[in-house]
Amino acid sequence: MCDNFNGKRALVTGAGRGIGREIVKQLVAANARVVALSKTQENLDSLKQELPSIETVCCDIGNWDETKTKVAAIGTVDLLVNNAAYAALTPLGTIDEAIVDKHFNINVKSVINITQIVATGMKSRGTGGSIVNISSVAGMIGIRDHLVYGATKGALDLMTKVWALELGADNIRVNSLNPTVTLTEMGLVGWSDPKVRDPWLAQHPMHRFCKPQDVANTVLYLLSDRSDMITGTILPIDGGLTCV
Repeated sequence: MCDNFNGKRALVTGAGRGIGREIVKQLVAANARVVALSKTQENLDSLKQELPSIETVCCDIGNWDETKTKVAAIGTVDLLVNNAAYAALTPLGTIDEAIVDKHFNINVKSVINITQIVATGMKSRGTGGSIVNISSVAGMIGIRDHLVYGATKGALDLMTKVWALELGADNIRVNSLNPTVTLTEMGLVGWSDPKVRDPWLAQHPMHRFCKPQDVANTVLYLLSDRSDMITGTILPIDGGLTCV
């Protein structure tokens, strides 16, 4: 167990499946009061059945006004995990305006919208807080066919640094976590073909990809008081990929 969060209230976006779902599970196990946000009600329903103590919010974070209303209504949030994201492969010559807009709407605009609501509340209460943005190694290095997705994650990493500067005096820490391929249900499908998987895996010195638990473990550390001097960090979880 990383820490005991002693009833602190945590908001996790993209909580219905994959990394977000694992983060919710670990936060509940660490005694946090968790608000799970997802755009898919059936995923929230199954999560609620598994973890009855959580609160759930069904919201399309791509809709600015809906998100603003629903997040503001949540009330006190001590810990925020901006996990929800959109990703599509976009080779040069296939990129159109709709692809660009969808990536930036979900991966950048919605994070700005949610974070400024939550951070304003943290500042007004004067009790500090911790924010973790789930970014990607695609924001740190060039990866073929990841132009638009990588651009949004590079933007997210810069947003992390700016917010760390702006919020540090209020004892609000902001960090980015940058996983490599993570073996969620979707990730297993996308990386099951050895012709796709093996050349990329070979570039990882540890010769393995992330598990959702690897990401969630580090999220809990960055949310906890054990990391209380860490802010503005862009932290890869990548088996050494970005060191080569």
